[in-house]
Amino acid sequence: MKSKVNAIWPPILLAALFLLAWQALVVIQDLKPYLLPAPSLIFTTFITNLSLMLETGLYTATTAVLGLLLGTVLGIVLAMVAQRFFVFRNLMIPVAAGIAAVPIVALTPILNNMFDITSRTPRVLITAIVVFFPIFVNVYRGLTEVPNVQLELMRSLSATPRTVTRVLRIPNALPFFFTGLKVAAPLAVIAALVAEYFGGPQEGLGSKIASSAANTAYGRAWAYVVVAIIVGLAFYLITLLLERVTTPWAGRSRSA
Repeated sequence: MKSKVNAIWPPILLAALFLLAWQALVVIQDLKPYLLPAPSLIFTTFITNLSLMLETGLYTATTAVLGLLLGTVLGIVLAMVAQRFFVFRNLMIPVAAGIAAVPIVALTPILNNMFDITSRTPRVLITAIVVFFPIFVNVYRGLTEVPNVQLELMRSLSATPRTVTRVLRIPNALPFFFTGLKVAAPLAVIAALVAEYFGGPQEGLGSKIASSAANTAYGRAWAYVVVAIIVGLAFYLITLLLERVTTPWAGRSRSA
């Protein structure tokens, strides 16, 4: 218990000092909200519009979850196929690298034109594209970077490729998968938020930040940014919890 407290208080103290310094800078320098709003203004706006903040954050979180699920499923399936078939492996790895290099800022307007302007589909697809690469690469590594001695043991037992995958490769890939998921989960929120800037429904955080800034409601715009940070942290913490529940042996090995 004491070790957990010792691990928690340093970042909390650092955050408090940062906010105090921010508030002092705004007050002393008399900075206008369009340059840098004070944390007190952001907090007041956040509390005053709490229901709207939660509703907007939930909309973006839903988009991020859908994209995260789609990108994760595609990444896992294609990684397993790439591990199994040599020809597909040589084809898929460069394609995955190319997908990772696609600029979402340029791709989002194109997808918006391809689908209904009121649809959530373009934003989900953008999020899935961003999520796909870290999941694919890490799962593929976990499926292929299996100790040779374990593979030789499975061969000596005349295990089929399906049995080797189920008994050996998939358990070995789980820690790699969660490494990728811990990167992909916050990225899903960022991708969904960025995609919301370019047309479509106006219920998401990206749209609200843009419209608030355009209407000179800078405190509200920064309050939406705080909501985005909270959603991203929630995604990351949920991923850590899932990792601890599903791969407890990984946590024990790290602490040993």
